[in-house]
Amino acid sequence: METCPSKTLPVRVGDKWTAMIVRNLESGPKRFTELKEHGITPKVLTETLRAMQRDGLIERTEFDELPPRVEYQLTSLGRAVKELLDHTCAWTREHLPEILAAREANHAGTA
Repeated sequence: METCPSKTLPVRVGDKWTAMIVRNLESGPKRFTELKEHGITPKVLTETLRAMQRDGLIERTEFDELPPRVEYQLTSLGRAVKELLDHTCAWTREHLPEILAAREANHAGTA
């Protein structure tokens, strides 16, 4: 049996904050404060950005300016994740009624 490489898959690909960051970087580089405007705490944003950088999804660029400026942008690998998000969103739109019905049935069975 062939071993699936999913054990090395970056877990954050399915994380809601990773998806938010990918969507916000689609239009080009952004600063930390621009990404923070979407309701994420600074701690979680920092952790998510570091993980995404470690996995090669984003690139962090420091500019030698006063005050210092740092920007984040998607790499080609990060842009490929955007394609996964697009497919996931399309799948969700197609199957949302089924998902909601299953949740309702499960909730009714546990109440």
